[in-house]
Amino acid sequence: MASPFPSLAQRRSALQRLRQAIRGHAHRLAAAAARDFSARADAETLMVDVLPSVLHINHLLRGLRRWMKPSRRHTELLFLGNGARVMFQPKGVVGIVVPWNFPVYLALGPLATALAAGNRCMVKTSEYAPHTSAALRALLAEAFDEDEVAVVEGDATVARTFTSLPFDHIVFTGSPEVGRHVMRAAADNLTPVTLELGGKSPAIVSRSAALETAATRIAHGKTLNGGQICVAPDYALVPEELATDFANAVIAAAARMHPQGSDDYTAVIHDAALARQRALLDDARALGARVLAAAMPADGRRLPLHVVLGVTPQMRLAREEIFGPILPVVTYRTFDEAIACVQRGTRPLALYYFGHDKAETGPLLERTHAGGVTLNDWGWHVVNHDLPFGGIGTSGMGNYHGAEGFRELSHAKAVFTERRWFPIGLFHPPYGGLIQRLALRLFLGTPHPTEAPTRTAVGTQAASTASTASTASAASTSRD
Repeated sequence: MASPFPSLAQRRSALQRLRQAIRGHAHRLAAAAARDFSARADAETLMVDVLPSVLHINHLLRGLRRWMKPSRRHTELLFLGNGARVMFQPKGVVGIVVPWNFPVYLALGPLATALAAGNRCMVKTSEYAPHTSAALRALLAEAFDEDEVAVVEGDATVARTFTSLPFDHIVFTGSPEVGRHVMRAAADNLTPVTLELGGKSPAIVSRSAALETAATRIAHGKTLNGGQICVAPDYALVPEELATDFANAVIAAAARMHPQGSDDYTAVIHDAALARQRALLDDARALGARVLAAAMPADGRRLPLHVVLGVTPQMRLAREEIFGPILPVVTYRTFDEAIACVQRGTRPLALYYFGHDKAETGPLLERTHAGGVTLNDWGWHVVNHDLPFGGIGTSGMGNYHGAEGFRELSHAKAVFTERRWFPIGLFHPPYGGLIQRLALRLFLGTPHPTEAPTRTAVGTQAASTASTASTASAASTSRD
């Protein structure tokens, strides 16, 4: 690295340049995203792709001085008087692999954290968002030299080559399947990875919830960006007696937000993804499910929200991450059944609870695992940047928001300073001195009466040699 430890001023300058470039290119980014999706409202891109990037940078600027400051640590009592601290050093060069679903935020968010930590970056953009990739390249070229931040474009073959490079850290956002390949490639170079993957994030509706409110917020989570969000509610867990009312409320809420003729609804990214969504619905119908469709825009690749009742474990949509505008409704009788349903699945990237019963929220948070949780809504923990963001288990590992993200992309270097006057020689051989005996007695206690005296290997050998020599001498005297 040309600058292995950038100063606070240098890091702040990098973040400010990035923020200024985002502001200057915001509407070009929105126009590019609309072309990549074929239908995506500029307002949606600005609200959920561009604005969070700026909010994230603002948070980094507020916390950076505090996070960079060396962390003073305590020494052991035996080393009292010496110094111990942790300094957070840049790792070096960070590789960032960006998905297509939020091609701005999921590029610039990890990039901003990496820059705050003092690193240089290479950013691999998605081949499914080529116009946004070109817009990002122009934005970043305006703010940085290529030896600070470089953009790499290309298909899956390029991505495989990219992740096999000897980076000092890789941040990957995508599916668990591809995440496993990234981790294998990184392992060849012993490169640490941050994986933000996804999974089947449940939305649990309690009997204590306001049903219409819960339905509206879940409908928003399943229709924003066409449901193509790693933290979107994947399925709803609803009391069995409320399932039909809930499903109808979700359908009605989606139609209110995106009435037919609206330009605000985002299309599915490409034909193959749309065909997969339809195949999930066909499979559910073939296995006896009842499917409701909202009266929403359905032109081109825009797929209206579908709510599925009568879900069984055999259905594909009960087993696979949906990543689109389909909401399976799974029913429960007792809240323990709802918790057990979450526990049986893989650990999700997010978990949502709608209700006001503290007797439920406490056990739910304690007995289930998830990357993050929002209570009484969906997804908003992600854009509150003082909170860490990341997965657990098959939904990922590591974080890149908040102080945890700064530390993730830094090396926590332990520094011990021994004072000139400190009598370290008291711990050196030969062993058995007064200070050593006192230290052992203080921390290990007195030996149990039945415990054999401890000796070093050298001491035991010496004792054995002396005993053998004594025996031989006695035998010789007896013969004489």
